[in-house]
Amino acid sequence: MFVGRLDSLESRPRVNQTFLSLPSFAKINWSLRILGKRPDGYHEVRTVLQTISLHDDLHFEVSGDGAVALSCDQPDIPTDAQNLIVRTAQLLKQSYAVDKGARILLEKRIPTRAGLGGASSNAAVSLLALAHLWQISATPQELLEIATSLGADVPFFLSGGCALATGIGAAISSLTDSELRHLVVITPKATVATAEAYATVSSSALTTMNTDPILSSLHQEANFRGSVPWPLYDNLSNDFESVIFDIEPEIRRAKEALLQAGALGALLAGSGSSVFGIFADQEAQRRAITEIKREAGWRIFPCVTLSRNEYHREIASRGISFLRSFNSESDIGA
Repeated sequence: MFVGRLDSLESRPRVNQTFLSLPSFAKINWSLRILGKRPDGYHEVRTVLQTISLHDDLHFEVSGDGAVALSCDQPDIPTDAQNLIVRTAQLLKQSYAVDKGARILLEKRIPTRAGLGGASSNAAVSLLALAHLWQISATPQELLEIATSLGADVPFFLSGGCALATGIGAAISSLTDSELRHLVVITPKATVATAEAYATVSSSALTTMNTDPILSSLHQEANFRGSVPWPLYDNLSNDFESVIFDIEPEIRRAKEALLQAGALGALLAGSGSSVFGIFADQEAQRRAITEIKREAGWRIFPCVTLSRNEYHREIASRGISFLRSFNSESDIGA
């Protein structure tokens, strides 16, 4: 389970010249504002992202045949070019004329189509791992450009921690990490595709607000290390909720279940279908796990927030030097 820190990962084999194992962490959104539709057809967003300890595991092994072969412990996960891991590997090979291949195993825990960024995280980790194993001489800016081309959330996972994302979500500004939080994530059986969620958002649902309240709350917490619950819980916001809850009432019920189990605040993650609740401490988190009235098909994950330093330690300590270039509290994307 993902209640505590990530000490269990420390015992795993890390890296040699041909093999590498890395965790691939999920994310939540403290705030997600949809500002309008851009001329290019994408939506302008302003969102505060946060990495959490729920993670997949990725294992990479260099092969000499030039092929990229992905396997997964879940048979419903595509292992061809539909998967961002494979597309990341193919793009790296094409961009840098790599003649080596790779065998990749994905141990999947992060639910798919759930708003938790699993595919984007997998892509970012694959980008870093394969650039290292294939000994590609790429600059951080080049890796960032590749990450951006793969998807809006991918650049965020080059940095992790807490960050503000703007534009289509690919322009990332790292924020000061706040205190550790104990979370419970519920992924209902119902799913909503991101494209469907955006297509359903009407002009009346677009926000007239911004992320300033949540940013102010995070800033206050960063400057006061204590037990006072700053207004972060009151400022959680996601413009998709009004749309998604109407499409799939089950997702609304999952949020209500978290609040009834004692969550200080609860919110839809991304465009769903997952929702998360924030709990006062580990004991409250454990109590909620037993008290939540589950519906058929619900998956429930206890986890904690993951700071930028922890994120970098868990990945960079496994030999990924590229990650150090994305460790500043400033813009890393545009």
